Amino acid sequence: MHSTNLLLEEPIRMASILEPSKTSIFPAMTKVVGTLGPMSRSVGTISACLKAGMSVARFDFSWGDAAYHQGTLDNLKLAIKSTNKLCAVMLDTVGPELQVVNKSEASISLEENGTVVLAPHHGQEASSSLLPINFSGLAKAVKQGDTIFVGPYLFTGSEATSVGLEVSEVKGNDVICIIKNTATLAGPLLTLHCSQIHINLPTLSDKDRNDMRKWGAPNKIDFLSLSYTRHAEDVRQAREFLSTLGDLSQTQIFAKIENVEGLNHFDEILKEADGIILSRGNLGIDLPPEKVFLFQKSALHKCNMAAKPAVVTRVVDSMTDNPRPTRAEATDVANAVLDGSDAILLGAETLRGLYPVETITTVVRICAEAEKVFNQDLYFKRAVKFAGEPMTHLESIASSAVQAAIKVKASVIICFTSSGRASRLISKYRPTMPVLSVVIPRIKTNQLRWSVTGAFEARQTLIVRGLFPILADPRHPGLRVGADCISPPKQILRAESANAMNESVLNVALDHGKASGVIKSHDRVVVCQKLGDSYVVKIIEVDDVVICQKVGDASVVKFIELDDVVCHEVGDSSVVKTIELDD
Repeated sequence: MHSTNLLLEEPIRMASILEPSKTSIFPAMTKVVGTLGPMSRSVGTISACLKAGMSVARFDFSWGDAAYHQGTLDNLKLAIKSTNKLCAVMLDTVGPELQVVNKSEASISLEENGTVVLAPHHGQEASSSLLPINFSGLAKAVKQGDTIFVGPYLFTGSEATSVGLEVSEVKGNDVICIIKNTATLAGPLLTLHCSQIHINLPTLSDKDRNDMRKWGAPNKIDFLSLSYTRHAEDVRQAREFLSTLGDLSQTQIFAKIENVEGLNHFDEILKEADGIILSRGNLGIDLPPEKVFLFQKSALHKCNMAAKPAVVTRVVDSMTDNPRPTRAEATDVANAVLDGSDAILLGAETLRGLYPVETITTVVRICAEAEKVFNQDLYFKRAVKFAGEPMTHLESIASSAVQAAIKVKASVIICFTSSGRASRLISKYRPTMPVLSVVIPRIKTNQLRWSVTGAFEARQTLIVRGLFPILADPRHPGLRVGADCISPPKQILRAESANAMNESVLNVALDHGKASGVIKSHDRVVVCQKLGDSYVVKIIEVDDVVICQKVGDASVVKFIELDDVVCHEVGDSSVVKTIELDD
């Protein structure tokens, strides 16, 4: 199932662009994060979203209470079981988000060159002359001439549904603004963004802590999207709080960069966070339009080189109300892939959009097409150069595994990992084939109880480009149902013992790959695993009839020797060879 990539720099027949794309087992290497809400919370719709390619479900606590989100999550679990599709869970915090309080949900008409007052909410109704807000300190934060944007969740950028305001005067706690464009604000959630203005509110609010404690912890969330991350200390404080919530100590934190303050501290934030979300809605307001693309390309490059997943938002806003994206949006999705994005995050498009399934399907198709023309060779050389010398042992193995897989035209890479770091490093070098990340659980004990970790690590690869997880269980042979992992039964494996773990799980992983169509007879498969204290890369050619069948003391597998690697025999059999790569 090796993908034949075509570089944009190469001459192509224009007519070939119209040829139908070949179907693939995996819809795309680039992942899709879908926000679940009113238009996408039924079991049927969620099932369709999973089949279309959604691998992470986002729960936005800017609106809706814990009970509402719990009902949605319960439906997600049912959809996972019925579709046999993996899906991780992300909790998105509110953070220091400013909102207009519009309890009546009545439409608010604002006329260009008119005035409107922003005032702290004390029970008054929103109107064309008064917009009550959930923050009493706005008058102290802004000054005459500052720019404020107000719009529905999320900002669409449309002049008809969002409005730009210019501060003309501050009187006590009231901020008097001139309306810059005619608009009609509608809906229960109207967010307010002050361009390039520091808002003196904590990044992790009391509400966020309560949501994490009462909803996040019981549901063992995989990711925390930390809204309005402005400093590395924000991430450290969030991680410290997660560590007090039992299982959430394993939850990965994705720093959401939404304003210039976060941009200015990007490098420090990247070091602390597990991943980055480029929130282009708010950030696109803070930055001049001509600078948005530059930030995206720079930020994605930094994330790629740090082997930390990067997620891009706000790509197909128009599909909130339309079944097709604009030409600019379609190109934007492709450019996000070519720039190095691991995942595309859909917000309003799936939360309240009319076409959630169609949106995911469209984005996945665009991603798959863009991946075909991704210049992997140029990217690989840049990544190796950036890593420098000497490389760490694990990075050397990861880059060599990718290089070997491309040279022998492998259909898949199988990587054994406990923490997920090895598979993420392989993803860093952007192999053109999928990577089956076989997560080997670790058994822990505090002398009172035993526990097995691995479910978090397996699900957390669902946001990384090109990684597709399998969770191994070391206790018993066979397969089991893993409802606690929010994972399909067929993708959780058991091995007989610790000593037989690698071989047994590899056999089952190969069988799983063959059964699902990822691996076919005579395909070559690259295996990256740790044997003792050494990391090895093996190249297997799949047999016509069996995969890795044990015959006496020998395994019927064929290894291909490469000119630039070292091969040596293992045990008494000359049939089996492993390839060990030194730094």
